[in-house]
Amino acid sequence: MPNRCFRVLLLSMGLLPTTGSAQTTAVPLASRIGHYNLSKMRPSNAVHGGAGGMQFGNLVDPKYVTGNLIFFQRGVLNPHSSIGEHYHNRCEEMFIILDGEAEFTVDSHTSLIKGPAAVPDRMGHAHAIYNPTDKPVQWMNVNVGMGPNYDAFNLGDGRVGAALDALPQFPSVRFDRALPRPVEAMDGGKGAALYRRALEPTIFSTPWAYVDHLLLPSGTSVGQRALPTVSEIYYVMSGEGTVRIGEESASIRAGDGIPVDINQARSFLQTGAEPLEFLIVGVAKDMEAKVALMNARPPARGGRGSSAAGGRGNE
Repeated sequence: MPNRCFRVLLLSMGLLPTTGSAQTTAVPLASRIGHYNLSKMRPSNAVHGGAGGMQFGNLVDPKYVTGNLIFFQRGVLNPHSSIGEHYHNRCEEMFIILDGEAEFTVDSHTSLIKGPAAVPDRMGHAHAIYNPTDKPVQWMNVNVGMGPNYDAFNLGDGRVGAALDALPQFPSVRFDRALPRPVEAMDGGKGAALYRRALEPTIFSTPWAYVDHLLLPSGTSVGQRALPTVSEIYYVMSGEGTVRIGEESASIRAGDGIPVDINQARSFLQTGAEPLEFLIVGVAKDMEAKVALMNARPPARGGRGSSAAGGRGNE
């Protein structure tokens, strides 16, 4: 599908943001939180020249965070379907699978990776994904740019039947619950949260700052913390809880996306029968802020009383 036509399609489906700064103060918190509903996702075929089809839509409106978040999408990749190999030269994205397995490609190297997992793709590197199984794969896509505009160049390769490397020849990460480490009273919260910096700032070449994995066991919480230069989007992978941003609170559950803008104080409380689990995307407001984050010494940590950007707890 030509780039221009694909962009027009995304705009018509509401999958690309319009321009504008963050608009969080006038919209209630409950309305800013996105709720995944497959029945409201629109079907698309031959995405970037891929095989078969998928259903997807924007989960979090980028206008609610400062920085060049271009989209934060959720959907399903149908059986024996792919997103064809393509380039981004002014933005970068990350494909995520929440279950099953999929064949990820970066620069024509392809490996089968089991979910939940993610593969980031830096600007100027070709990437694709193929679902070789007989079941739909729960899928996400996050895109951050050097500016507000999306770009793509398709290679016309659906990657069906590609030769597989036994070991991925590109960065990847699995969201394994055994890997996060305990952080007592995270940001002044209650109990021991389980936290891991899954992808460091150096993985990304745009103002994309990091990807974190956070679990709140039964009865635990994360206290209030605001970041002056980094916006965050929290995707609820599992569980239920409550989020508080500023003076507002809202219930959250699996499939929700919660935008937290710069200088907004957020906190989380686990409720329900299973751990409250998050995938967190951090986006710096600009490259200067990201460089400052990378150069920070000593590493910021997420324990009691910490207010440092990123709340790192596994260094």
